Amino acid sequence: MPSETETQATIASLRESLCSESTPLPIRFRALFSLKHLSRHETGDASIAAVDAIAAAFASPSALLKHELAYCLGQSANLAAVAPLRKVLADLQEDPMCRHEAAEALGALGDASNLDILREFRDREGEDVVITETCEIAIDRLEWENSEQRKREKLHQSDFTSIDPAPPMPESSQTVEELEKNLMDTNAPLFLRYRAMFALRDLASPPDLPTAVPAVHALAKGFADSSALFRHEIAFVFGQLSHPASIPALTAALSDLEEASMVRHEAAEALGSLGDEEGVEETLKRFLHDREKVVRESVIVALDMADFEQSNQVEYALIPEAPKVAV
Repeated sequence: MPSETETQATIASLRESLCSESTPLPIRFRALFSLKHLSRHETGDASIAAVDAIAAAFASPSALLKHELAYCLGQSANLAAVAPLRKVLADLQEDPMCRHEAAEALGALGDASNLDILREFRDREGEDVVITETCEIAIDRLEWENSEQRKREKLHQSDFTSIDPAPPMPESSQTVEELEKNLMDTNAPLFLRYRAMFALRDLASPPDLPTAVPAVHALAKGFADSSALFRHEIAFVFGQLSHPASIPALTAALSDLEEASMVRHEAAEALGSLGDEEGVEETLKRFLHDREKVVRESVIVALDMADFEQSNQVEYALIPEAPKVAV
């Protein structure tokens, strides 16, 4: 077990790797995931130092990196993350993808005191629809988190440790077909549709469940939705599942040059988690010079993830630091 001094030294080293623009992007991502782990599992000063290290990298010009910083802060379960996340959401000059992730992260932290800022930007005139929709879901999540309804619901124990934008539907006998209807019901609140989405995710894991392939196919229909936010979340869920049955839908999303960059980037990263499947690396390499910077950067990270999937490494993370690699 490392001493507190050693842990602080590790965090300082990871912070240096994360915040340096000369560090290759895949190494910065690995440093970030290490800091996310420390922010959630350390206590006291070490946990706060890890949060501060993540937040320091918001100075980067990379929208891809910054959106991932916001996501990791939301997963930290650490209220020290609230202040930097509120700052990102309130910055109208910031990339909408980063602001959306900051809003989602404030919902994930579960602190009802953030309802004020989330309502402010949900209702702001002229706001980007991605921000409006994200704030709406985050508000519903916070209200659910602090409700009597939550206490009454019996939730299935998920295979996934992530704090999701919405909990899965309560444990019940709902079939894949019924959940698909909820998923695709455009008259229902996004929060409820997300609950169906995460319930379908859980029916697709482990991958040999009899419901897995039908659940993946049901989720893939979500790529036809009119909401870019919704489509990007489908791609994110596919990245969590790493199920080969999702490859055709993810490849189609990445290959559609008219698709929103936030969806295409998420599809690229999801394909990275499937990097040991035949043909995936070749697909990703076709987009290394994409016109969208966030897609190009996602492909670089995804190819690094693909290398990891084909290696014998235990963790996709750096503790405490890594050699510089050529990208």
